[in-house]
Parts: sequence; C-alpha cells; structure tokens
Amino acid sequence: MEKIIKWKFKELKGEFYKTEEDFPELKTGEVLVKVAGCGVCHTDISFWHDGVKTRKELPLTLGHEISGTVIKGDTHWINKNVIIPAVLPCGECELCKNGRSNICQKQLMPGNDFDGGFASHIVVPSRFLCEVPDNALKNYSLSELAVIADAVSTPYQVIHKASIHENDLAIIIGTGGIGIYAVQIARLFGAKVLALDINDEKLLNAEKAGAHRVLNIKGMDGKTIKQKIKEITRQWNVSPYMWKIFEMSGTAAGQETAFNLLTFASTMSVVGFTMDKVTVRLSNLMAMDATLIGTWGCKPELYPEIVRHVADGKINIKDFIEEKPLDSINEVFQNTLQHKYKKRIILKP
Repeated sequence: MEKIIKWKFKELKGEFYKTEEDFPELKTGEVLVKVAGCGVCHTDISFWHDGVKTRKELPLTLGHEISGTVIKGDTHWINKNVIIPAVLPCGECELCKNGRSNICQKQLMPGNDFDGGFASHIVVPSRFLCEVPDNALKNYSLSELAVIADAVSTPYQVIHKASIHENDLAIIIGTGGIGIYAVQIARLFGAKVLALDINDEKLLNAEKAGAHRVLNIKGMDGKTIKQKIKEITRQWNVSPYMWKIFEMSGTAAGQETAFNLLTFASTMSVVGFTMDKVTVRLSNLMAMDATLIGTWGCKPELYPEIVRHVADGKINIKDFIEEKPLDSINEVFQNTLQHKYKKRIILKP
C-alpha cells in the first residue's frame, strides 16, 4: 500500500520529524494531490517559532503554498496540475456569496486547519483548486509555481482591492518574499511604484522587479520619509494625494511608517502580519478622509487571472525563488529564521 510522507512538529520550536501514513479513503468532494512543491512562508515560521496558534492541535504538518498533481478522487481533476489556494472557503455562506470568500468563517487552510504541504501528498477539497494550464509550464516547473498560492496571490488581492488607477503612486513598504511581487503587480496595474526598505539587497531586487524608484529608509523618521516621497512625486509629476500605501513588512516599524505616510484620500493596506502593537492617531483617517483596509489571503476566484499573468511573463517568479529538498526542512527553517536566504524557499518532496 502506498504511503504519504509528512514532516510534522509537535512542540514550539521543536524539530520536524518524518512520519508515514497510508493513503486515506477520500470523502466526496476531496482529492489526493501529489505535492510538487511547497513554499516556506513567514506564517509557517510564526506557527513554528513565534507561538501563533494553529487551529488544529499539534503535531501538525505545516505548509500552505502548494502546487501538485491530482492523482485520486474527483474524476474531473485526475492527472491535472493544480495550485491549492491557501484559503479554501465553503462557497455557500454569506461572506462567500458576497465576494468575500477569502474570509469565509468555514474556511480551511492547509498547515493550519489540517496537515499541509510539507509532505509527499495532501488531501484537500477539490471545489476551489486552480488548474495550471500547459502554457504556464513552458517557463516554470510545477514546483516553482507553488508561490502563487500565497506570496503572489496575497498582494494581488490587496492591490486589486485598493483600486489602483493609471499613474497612481503605489508605495510598497517591505520588499521581501511578498513585497517583491507587490512591486510587480502594482506596476502591472499601471501605478508608479516606489519601494521602501531598510535593506539595500532587497531594494536591488525591487529594482529588478520593476520598481520605478527605491528608497532606503533606515534611520529616517516619519517626517523625513514623507518629505522625500513628496519630492519624488514632484519629480514624477504625480499627485501629492490619493497615495496607495501597502505595508508588506509585517513589522511594527513598517506599520507606523505606513500610517505616517497617509495623505488626503490615501488608501493604506495592511498585508504583513506581526504580533506587535503600534500606537497611532486614528483621527488622521478622519481628517484626511483616508481609507484603511486589511486583507487575508486571496479569494480563489482571482487565481486563474494571476496564473495567466505569470504564464504571460507579466509577473516574474523565477528570479525570486530557490528550491531545496523537503528532507532539509529543519535546516531551511533555522536558516529562514536567521534571514540567511535572499530568495523564498520552495521545498520539493
């Protein structure tokens, strides 16, 4: 009988260990996916190291950025290459029916509600799988496309939500594993893209990704940062108002910077996650008639158009990922925690 190999952890900061399980009996609406690749996300680190609680009790297999091939279950999906959305909604509730399926309260998240993608195979509902067309595999392997499930789709949803228009100023704060795709997507939507970070290497990547300009804000106070951005808007002849601000760093400093950059009719989007708290004057939102929005994952309905943009070369993932064997998971997590990687790691079974 064939086995599923899973890498689990059972205690905070504990080592991952390999287990084997028999292929399960599938329920109606479920499929068994042979995992091609699974990306290592900051959220995985938060579960494993920072004490963020998973909804399923430990021990648990992490991993929610997953691509693979359906090998069992719903006959419609057999032998199809797929991306598994990081958020799997029910499709029937009030939120789902009102275009907010990404925050469905019955949602299932791999590596949180059930065993995730750091495994040889995974059982998932088939309803919201995203099929990978053949043309997407001309320039990418199926394993490389795993990052679409979160690192690409999450910024795509929030930029879509922020209603960027041609020649808007898009300020991307934090150009790491998610911010690097936000740079590309904001430009794809027609914005003038300014990337902010405190790391020159990350800013160099942002330039390669298409940022029109980058700014290292290390050591700057909020007033100085805002003055420098106003100078840039004058040079670019773009509006000093209605800035679209995207906080991608998942740090208290990044969130404070983003809030301080609010100007009249701005939209600030909170994407990065941190357990830290910040102190801000909410009355600024009132005084500037500004908008503050959050985002959670990406609704599955947007995945097909994201895959098309990747297949058409409009979103580049190749330069910002690195693949490693799944068996190196303990080393990879330790190195990721210590910020030793310059690219997002995809673990391959």
